[in-house]
Amino acid sequence: MSPGRVDLRLAPSAILTWAVSLAAAYLPSLWTGILCLALLAATGLLLATWAAAVRSLRTIPATLAVACLFGAAVAAHAAMDAGPRHDGPVAEAAASRDSVVIHALIVGDPRELGTDSRGSARWAVPAEIIDIAADGMLTRARTKILLTGGEGWDQVVTGQEVRTAGKLKPAKPGQVEAGVLAAATPPMRPDPRRRDTQQSPETHNRPRVPADIPQGPAPLKKQFSSAAEWLQGDSAGLLPGMVTGDTTGLDESLETAMKTTGTTHLTAVSGANCSLILGGLVLLARSFRLARGVAAIVALGGLAAFVMMVGPDASVLRAAVMGAIGLTALSAGRRGRSLGFLCLAVTGLLILDPSLGTSIGFLLSVLATLGIVLLARPIASWAPAWVPSWLASAVAVPLAAQLLCSPVIVALQPQFSSYSLLTNIAVAPFVAPVTILGTIAVPLVPLLPWLAIVPIAVAGASAGIVAAIARFFAGLPGSALPWPEGPTGIATMALWSVATVLLVWLSMHPMWVGSAVLSLHRRLVFLIAAGESAVRRWIESRPGARRRRGGEPRA
Repeated sequence: MSPGRVDLRLAPSAILTWAVSLAAAYLPSLWTGILCLALLAATGLLLATWAAAVRSLRTIPATLAVACLFGAAVAAHAAMDAGPRHDGPVAEAAASRDSVVIHALIVGDPRELGTDSRGSARWAVPAEIIDIAADGMLTRARTKILLTGGEGWDQVVTGQEVRTAGKLKPAKPGQVEAGVLAAATPPMRPDPRRRDTQQSPETHNRPRVPADIPQGPAPLKKQFSSAAEWLQGDSAGLLPGMVTGDTTGLDESLETAMKTTGTTHLTAVSGANCSLILGGLVLLARSFRLARGVAAIVALGGLAAFVMMVGPDASVLRAAVMGAIGLTALSAGRRGRSLGFLCLAVTGLLILDPSLGTSIGFLLSVLATLGIVLLARPIASWAPAWVPSWLASAVAVPLAAQLLCSPVIVALQPQFSSYSLLTNIAVAPFVAPVTILGTIAVPLVPLLPWLAIVPIAVAGASAGIVAAIARFFAGLPGSALPWPEGPTGIATMALWSVATVLLVWLSMHPMWVGSAVLSLHRRLVFLIAAGESAVRRWIESRPGARRRRGGEPRA
């Protein structure tokens, strides 16, 4: 396959599996199972068509058969997940809106919901129930749930086991959780004696102590955040966010400035972080003259270690996959093959976790990677010959990602970040030292804390510059302009993205624009002259025009 040719053979698989995951989020488990059987039947029919077709026409039925088979796998997984969510003890307690006591495992980071009537912050935390006490019975149930609470819930970390009480209510349609628990207490340590299924929730009103901090990546994050506290200003809060995704120390005004300038993705473990880690490891391995295959294996092993270090939750795994694909697209220059990898990754991730189909973060990751795969290298190639390739790529990569993500971002937050592209270009040179040196410092903090001071200092200085740039652009006039809401806003932003691509192409081809303008000017002059001549001839051809020109006839 030529580098310029786009391979779309796996695109139907990615589209169909995504559509199936979206449908399964709203369908009961029975209908999801019927959908699985229908897709399997369609696979058999397409394979029969493939066997009977002419050899030159077998590609289409084979491609569609593979797509239907993958879609059936997603439907089967979603049907198995939907059973406990719709029919289990958690769903029954949620339907009756019971007061329950739960023992749960935290599976994601806290997300701020806003403030309550007393002005206290409220947080939403994804969790998985281990057991639930309702109606005087203790039941084991491995079911996803969404915890909402105030004090203490911003401090929980992934992998931590907690115990709390509250009122359980049903989740909204399309949510992957079986219910939403409004926690009436802070997170507490699970009671090891609470294993008797006949034990009543009312017997647990004795004083409780805070929940334990789990083993795993959470202690590393806390130790790294503590090690960065000696940094001054915004660096102390932004550095842990950019390296490990820990935003608990991020200043509220800086967080607002980064939202305004479209740089919030820097405070989470995103595909950009994983691309930098992977690219740095590849360059390091190649500097030791390792073979390309060996260097790739070393880099992937290092990326896996980074994922385990920051916490192998769904968002980090997604970022690692998308970052690897984006780096492949930029380094190899094979758009067709990179697009195939992206479609395969989307299909595989949806088979492993069908709930990703309803995740906005997953959608933005896929769109950003798709923009990099399809548009980054063509946009960079438009730059004049005197522009360095690294500068062209620094402009093309954020622009390509932003063009495809902007309509979705506008749907979530109806405003236009006027300086988003400029801000991302300006901070790009400082993101690499923050990510690479900060990642090196994380394991050094518990092992050799004195050796971690230097990388923390350099990474912290770079993080401070990133914060200063974000605050500068956020303070400029018109940094956040209002934008229409709903379908109108999405459509206008899509048109704006297309117009932006055209404007960039025109600005990068001044000679062509100049010659096109001159050619258009010549055509317009010719058309105007031809029109004037035609009008003059028409006027002169009228009968009355000759009498007026020759004067009145004599008597």
